[in-house]
Formats: sequence, C-alpha cells, structure tokens
Amino acid sequence: MSKFLELNNISKNYETSKKIKVLKNLSYSFKKGKIYSLMGPSGSGKSTLLNIISLIDNPSNGYVKFSEHQINRDEKEQNDKFRAKKIGIVYQQNNLLPDFTSLENIYLASLSVNNDKDLAILKAKQLLKKIGLSSRADHYPSQLSGGEAQRIAIARAIINDPEIILADEPTGSLDMKTAKMIFDLLKDQKRSNRLIIFATHNRFFGNKADCLLEISDGKIKSLNG
Repeated sequence: MSKFLELNNISKNYETSKKIKVLKNLSYSFKKGKIYSLMGPSGSGKSTLLNIISLIDNPSNGYVKFSEHQINRDEKEQNDKFRAKKIGIVYQQNNLLPDFTSLENIYLASLSVNNDKDLAILKAKQLLKKIGLSSRADHYPSQLSGGEAQRIAIARAIINDPEIILADEPTGSLDMKTAKMIFDLLKDQKRSNRLIIFATHNRFFGNKADCLLEISDGKIKSLNG
C-alpha cells in the first residue's frame, strides 16, 4: 500500500516566554512493509513527531492521515481507540508499570482492546516465550535488567498485532551488545502489513532501516533515496 501514513504540512509550536517552532510545515508519506529510522540532534523534534503520529499530541497546524482517513484531533475517544488497536509504542525508558509483573504489563495492553482476560494472558505468555523471558513472567520491572525490561516493552507494544510500531530511542539507554539484541527483536517485527518507525541518535542502527530520515530545522528529508 502506498501512502499508508501521510503527514501534511505538520507544524508544532510551543508557547513559553516566546514561541518555539519545533516542526515547520513537515510533510512525508510512509508505506507499510518498511522500517524507517528517524535521526536528528536532541531537540530536533523526533519525539514530538512520534507523539503526533501516535495521536498522543496534536499538531499546531497540518493533519495526519491513515489509509486516506484524515484524523480529527477533536475526536479524542475515537483516536484513543485507534491508538490502542493500531499503534504499538516503545519508549527509551520502557514505561512499564512498576507495581505489575512482566506478564501483567503485557496482557493489560490487550485488555484495552479486547476485554477477555484469559485470551490476553494466553497471548502474553506466548509473547514471553517468543522473546525468551518466560522465566521472568512474575518479575516486577525493578527486578529486570535494562534489556529484559525493553523486551517486555516490545512484547507489550505488539500484543495487539498493531499496524504501526513507533519506537522512541529504544536502544538509547542500553550497552551496545544489548542494544543490538533489542534492535534485532524490533526488526523481527517487520511485516508486509506493518509500518515501523524508530527514532535514534545512533547512525549504526539508523543505517539498518529500509529508509533513513533526518529531521533538521523542523523539516524531514530522506538520506538514502
């Protein structure tokens, strides 16, 4: 499918003592079946752009389209449901719930879409086995290593079989060996019917994507055609 995700003239401003323009009339189209890396210095707008794509944040101007459907920023409840069903998000600091076990962190994400606890637990256990962490099912986030926590976060992100996976510096706080393992796990999620976008400071990982993008001066450009 061409143009699965379209960003049209996206701008994002923050009002402090003066107006800060982070994104400036940014336009780009993403296709399913590809992995895109998003590079740029700190403060360039990578996380801001991912938050807009995930419908967590709204652009100041412009609009987002998924499969020719233009997102209405005022339809918050509908957008929340779309995110839960269609988008999986992985953060640098994993954002696992500290008072819940690994298994619970994963299956709770499924309950937000389908209120079938038995099915959610079954799917979560299957994912734990797939990522090699069945023995950590009853462990809390504080009992996990950084790499283990990030693997749990990826499992949580994919339990609803999302069409889009967004990862914001998923390897940023890990040593290189663990970072490579996490990146390989993320890359293994590539499907013909799925779009993956990850932000990174690391050109080693950026170059491994199908498409390397850079945010500079509030705009986006492709660095490899």
